[in-house]
Amino acid sequence: MPPPALEPVTTDGEVLLTVEDLHVHFFTEQGELPAVDGVSFSIKRGRTLALVGESGCGKSVTAHAILRLIPKPGRIVRGRMVLYSRRAGIIDIAALDEGDDPLYQVRGGLVSMIFQEPMTALSPVHTVGSQISEAILLHREVTAATARRMGIDMLRRVGVAAPERRYDQFPHEISGGMRQRAVIAMALVCNPELLIADEPTTALDMTTQAQILGLIKAFQRDTGCSVLFITHDLGVVAQTADDIAVMYLGRIVEHGNVRDILKRPGHPYTQGLLRSLPSLNTGDRLAAIPGAVPSLTAIPAGCGFHPRCPHARTGLCDIGGAPALRALAPGHSVACVRAEEIAVGNNHAG
Repeated sequence: MPPPALEPVTTDGEVLLTVEDLHVHFFTEQGELPAVDGVSFSIKRGRTLALVGESGCGKSVTAHAILRLIPKPGRIVRGRMVLYSRRAGIIDIAALDEGDDPLYQVRGGLVSMIFQEPMTALSPVHTVGSQISEAILLHREVTAATARRMGIDMLRRVGVAAPERRYDQFPHEISGGMRQRAVIAMALVCNPELLIADEPTTALDMTTQAQILGLIKAFQRDTGCSVLFITHDLGVVAQTADDIAVMYLGRIVEHGNVRDILKRPGHPYTQGLLRSLPSLNTGDRLAAIPGAVPSLTAIPAGCGFHPRCPHARTGLCDIGGAPALRALAPGHSVACVRAEEIAVGNNHAG
């Protein structure tokens, strides 16, 4: 039998995970590179937080840090990641030693991840089913036969046709959409309290993408789990998220409720991401953000976005340290020294 579902949780403001002043640096020949530079956020029970930004902004590094899966030469150098688990109590994930049993309990049991590329997430030399059952056997005291039944049942629940046959196949023997469903089954089979979805619909067609997003929402509705959704696509955010944290160059530059931010974005970077969304209602060319995310070896002074920002002012935005998050409205924070002016000026550059 599959493990019992968590009790559905109403959105009452109760926090499942807090990330406080997280710093993840990579120690390379070019120097110490701050891939995540003082990130703080919280995820409430039963809600979805979308971590948004272009490639190279630190989203996936942040997600991997929560599971303590930062590859060398990366290292968490400062910060706390506190999980308020109903099953295991309060756990500061950042403080755990690599060999600690609680860390194994967190990975895949309390917190699971749907990785971006299913062919990377799945071992090519093991069957799909054996990889799902391995997760079950690590976190549940059941027999191998029971683990097999649970794995087949989970494949069926995520929409895999003929799950008994797919269970015994290798990843290369099934389609890309089917592989992604298998990765989702592996992430969900132990009923995590937090599900991290790292670009789970990248490279999938629109129909399969909608089905995958629907699977995640259905699991969340049925179990009350929280979701951290990593994406660069604000169109996906509008369909899935309750809250948004916009990330740029290793820092959160805007944070708040999804409706507020999509309707009234306060940071020029968020505004640029929204303007670059395709629309079915217009034939206009997309307004791409000029330039690219800077290298971590050449982080600009002041606001990291100022070289690409239409609102930047010399002597204001390009000096000192990076701006701190501050309230633009209740529950809506922005890291921009001109946020109020831009809002008042109807988003015209000054």
